[in-house]
Amino acid sequence: MVGTNLKAEIMSLMEKRSALEADMNAIIDRLSQSNGPGLSGNLVDSEGFPRTDIDIHLVRSERRRLAGDDGGSNNQNPSILGTVQSASFNNAVPRNSPAAMDVDVIIRRPFAVIDEITDASPAAEDGLQLGDQVLKFGTVEAGDNLLERLAAEGRKNQGNAVPVVIMRQGGLINLAVTPRPWQGRGLLGCHFRMLQVVMHP
Repeated sequence: MVGTNLKAEIMSLMEKRSALEADMNAIIDRLSQSNGPGLSGNLVDSEGFPRTDIDIHLVRSERRRLAGDDGGSNNQNPSILGTVQSASFNNAVPRNSPAAMDVDVIIRRPFAVIDEITDASPAAEDGLQLGDQVLKFGTVEAGDNLLERLAAEGRKNQGNAVPVVIMRQGGLINLAVTPRPWQGRGLLGCHFRMLQVVMHP
């Protein structure tokens, strides 16, 4: 009976998480479309005036929705990312049970999203795309000082393939990315934006 209830709860959480991730991917796709501002691009032109080719209010609203900052004190519109994370299986599955091992890959949480990537860069040539959510980059999965650790991981593995796990359109993808010198800046040619991690008791 317990096993049946546990399986049903896991399936319910999986469906909820998939729906929320689809919503998050849709927002990222809209922000990252051609001539779009992306997740962190400027909303003003080169002269400092608001851009007229985008809906600035909508862009700000969708960015806040992803980040969990609704601009109010009551937080009536929690971030999609935080809701996705709260729909994990940490409270539904005993940590050392076989079920926990079965869903371990599902409950990993993205810690960064690629919000800028340059054509013909190592990152692009090795398969990374704008909007990819990063769950693992080499030995980096979560924790503090993520930007510094990502940079160190790239330098340490210059010329060597780094295993990368990403989430794209709700599906997990395993890639091998090789940090290397190229005609542009850095060893990868992409920018990682750290995602806000919301802790739940």
